[in-house]
Amino acid sequence: MNVLLTSCGLETRIIEKAFMDMLPKPPSEIKAMFIPTAANSPDAVEVLPKCLNDLLKCGIRRENIFVYDLHDEIDDNISEMYDAIYLCGGSPEYLLKRINEKKFRNQLLEFISVGGIVVGVSAGSMIFANDMPDNLGLLRCALHVHCGDEIREKAGRYDRNRVVSINLGNTQAITFEENDIVVFE
Repeated sequence: MNVLLTSCGLETRIIEKAFMDMLPKPPSEIKAMFIPTAANSPDAVEVLPKCLNDLLKCGIRRENIFVYDLHDEIDDNISEMYDAIYLCGGSPEYLLKRINEKKFRNQLLEFISVGGIVVGVSAGSMIFANDMPDNLGLLRCALHVHCGDEIREKAGRYDRNRVVSINLGNTQAITFEENDIVVFE
C-alpha cells in the first residue's frame, strides 16, 4: 500500500525519499491531486504553500498538480487520472465530513487499493485512524500528530491490528508493509 501518513508532510529527506520511492515514473510525469480542504483556519491556510512546495521540490510540475477542494463531486475515475493524492492539514473532522458528503470516500479507497500514492499531512493523516467516526479505516488505532519527543512513537514495525494509539512526531511518518505499520524518522 502506497500510503504515507505524516504530521508535517515531506519534512525530512528520509520522508521525502519514502515518497519518491513510491512513484511509478519520473516526478516530472506524475499527476497529483492536491486537497487543501482541511485548511479552514488561518493557521492551516498559512501552511498550504509549504504543502504545495512538498510536491514541487520533488520535481512534480505545477501544471501536473490539480487542486481539488471537495466542493463538487468527481465522476471520473481518479485512478486513471492521477498517480498521487496529497491531503493537507487543518480540521480532520471537516475534511472527513467533506470526503463523505462528496462521495469521495469510495474513490479514495479504490485509488489506494489499486496502488495510488496517498500522502496525509496532519488532519490528512488523522482521517485514516480509528478515533474518528466514519474514518477511512487504515488504522485500527487512534493517531495523534505533532507529538513532542517525550511521547512520540518509537520508530519500528507494529502489528497492523494494533489498538494502542500512535503518537507521531513532526519528523516521523507511517507506511504500511504487509501486515505491519512502520513508523520511521
